Amino acid sequence: MDLVGRFVADAVLGIDTLWGGDVMCPSGTGRFIADSWFSDEPLPAAYTTPTAARVRETGGVGGKTVDREAIEAYLRAVDLPGAMQGMCGEAEKIGGLRGQYLAGLRLCLFTMWELAMGILGKGKPVPYERCVLASTGRLPEPSRPEAKRDRVAELLNRAGYSTANGGLLGAVDAWRRDRIVPMAVIKSLGAAVIAYFDNLSAANLLPLLPGELARVPRANIDFLPIKNAWFSGSMNYLGRARNADGSPQYEASYEINASLQISFPEFQQLVSHEVVPGHVTTFAYLQDMYVRGLAGFEATVLTMNTRAATLFEGLANNAILIAHGVTEVDQLPDEDMQIGVLLALLQDDAKNQSSYMTWGESKPQAEVAATLRRDFLVSEERADKLSGAWGKHPLLGRMYLPAYRSGTDKVAELRRTFAAGRVLPAIYGCSGLVDINTVDEVLRTTQAQAHA
Repeated sequence: MDLVGRFVADAVLGIDTLWGGDVMCPSGTGRFIADSWFSDEPLPAAYTTPTAARVRETGGVGGKTVDREAIEAYLRAVDLPGAMQGMCGEAEKIGGLRGQYLAGLRLCLFTMWELAMGILGKGKPVPYERCVLASTGRLPEPSRPEAKRDRVAELLNRAGYSTANGGLLGAVDAWRRDRIVPMAVIKSLGAAVIAYFDNLSAANLLPLLPGELARVPRANIDFLPIKNAWFSGSMNYLGRARNADGSPQYEASYEINASLQISFPEFQQLVSHEVVPGHVTTFAYLQDMYVRGLAGFEATVLTMNTRAATLFEGLANNAILIAHGVTEVDQLPDEDMQIGVLLALLQDDAKNQSSYMTWGESKPQAEVAATLRRDFLVSEERADKLSGAWGKHPLLGRMYLPAYRSGTDKVAELRRTFAAGRVLPAIYGCSGLVDINTVDEVLRTTQAQAHA
């Protein structure tokens, strides 16, 4: 591992540990900020120092009871500000696309550091605007669900679910009940839906990407129902299994909350988002490019609450459109599928709204939950979790919840603006690891080359 890699490893896993995460845990119940560690490099001191285990065990600054003694011992053992400053210096030396990516990553990590210090009573409060700007590249703003909601109402009425009597929310609930996915069949159903989207991706995505990626498994994943989790689902990209020749197997797991109320069309969107051609496919491609020396070490420690994560969420929310080779929801082949996608997008608008109301407007949870249920048509279970465990979280509520809507809008805009053969290789990292801001640089460069 070179110098920049050492700084990245210590900074990312140090911040992850500080917030109670364990990147080596195969389950989303133990993972947090660091989404992956699929290199064969040894874990850095920020993870292995004896003081780190106690911080992870007690949940770090995000734990129900903050073990200040354990955290202070950890911060004495690991120089996290030094690692982040080292990243900044290396980014300036490297320059170009990679330097810009590293600089953006360091900004997000430093914001997470400041939020952690705030919990410990050190430093000044971090303004909400700066949190959202760090992770998304944009200032916070409320969601505008009206157009999606109107289209859902139109499609529901056409499908025989009248909005005249019980209102739109009642029609959505009835539609969802009639299509609910039993958790008992989630594994077999998941396999069938994964195969469906993998075949579509082979037809509509693969021909637009470099030929070397054709041999990379796009969906090596197991679906695992999990009870009593605070999340609706967790994609865990593992990527550490190796074939006899040393090549990666690109494996992942997806844990789905057994209490999740989800219809089959919404489940289709979920699979395209989390698996193929969404997160699992994206991470597998990046792992392959790292193995072939086309991506730096930072591609192996992909991190939540960052501008890269905003791009990945935006890509994943557009994945069902990418798989079908279209740019608009109303171009999907089935109106039930269109309803499912619109409801999923409204849920991500609800995530942004939860963040905005909770941290930008200081609204109480009960008001936030009622707004999410009424205006964004989410289930009662989703309204509770998005306004509570997610929305009130001091880090996720301020930096991650806005990422879904922001990334989705940006990727959709790029796909409408540029030809698929240019934009898809860019957002999948084929011209270098990019985030929600630096992807513009790649597209400008390819546009200039096309006109040269």
